Amino acid sequence: MPPNRLFFDPKTGDVDTDWILEEAVPIAKLVLVFGAIAALSFLLASIFSGSGISLLFAVAGQFVVAVGTGVVLLYVIVRARQLGDELENRAGNDRV
Repeated sequence: MPPNRLFFDPKTGDVDTDWILEEAVPIAKLVLVFGAIAALSFLLASIFSGSGISLLFAVAGQFVVAVGTGVVLLYVIVRARQLGDELENRAGNDRV
């Protein structure tokens, strides 16, 4: 039997698309939340263009994009470590 790999069905060896979609949904939600907040900020910056407040909204939008990117990347890293640990524990239990 081939070694266990993430996102592959151990019985058939095929890609487990249900598992991939299940893991992609929280990431997509995070991207949408931060994207919507940043889009709102950039929209307000364009509405108030020509005034000093537009610069504030533009900088706030860039800040939201930067923080959102960091949050999404941290989520992906932490979740990948969790999945790796779960896979390792399952493999260890199979050997015993």
